[in-house]
Amino acid sequence: MQNTSKQYDAVVEECRNLFVKKMSDYGSAWRILRLPSLTDQIFIKAQRIRQLQENTERKVDEGERSEFIGIINYSIMALVQLELGVVEQPDLSTEKATELYNKHIKITKELMENKNHDYGEAWRDMRISSLTDLILQKLLRVKQIEDNQGKTLVSEGIDANYQDMINYAIFAMIHISESDN
Repeated sequence: MQNTSKQYDAVVEECRNLFVKKMSDYGSAWRILRLPSLTDQIFIKAQRIRQLQENTERKVDEGERSEFIGIINYSIMALVQLELGVVEQPDLSTEKATELYNKHIKITKELMENKNHDYGEAWRDMRISSLTDLILQKLLRVKQIEDNQGKTLVSEGIDANYQDMINYAIFAMIHISESDN
């Protein structure tokens, strides 16, 4: 489990570094995006990963790794939007956005650690394609919840689904790193 924590932190560091660099380039323009827009961005990333996994020919020289990073960062943005709400104009400094990023990734990692304990690191025996499918399933759930104006009868809310997508994407990136070595 300690190795998982270090691997998780390494993936998060890579994702956070890209997030901060993009904040420097674009500011917090993403703050105007409504949740369904963020969900759709994540969906596009997950669909592309699935296509990369199923097709042997690639016309764009980008692999799964960059798409999983996108899933993680867009999911963090969605969690921030859930917390703060959507705005009409960008309103976060890089420092404040990074603080919120760290807050949400900490909560998400704690969720992973609790589930990882209970499930005995079962994700380590899963294929990356299965993790991709689980992300897509979570996205379809989120879309349904959004279509129901955020109301659920017995299911967990949108935030838990975004957190699960982050964790599945991080697990996939750990698998990719392990296969590269």
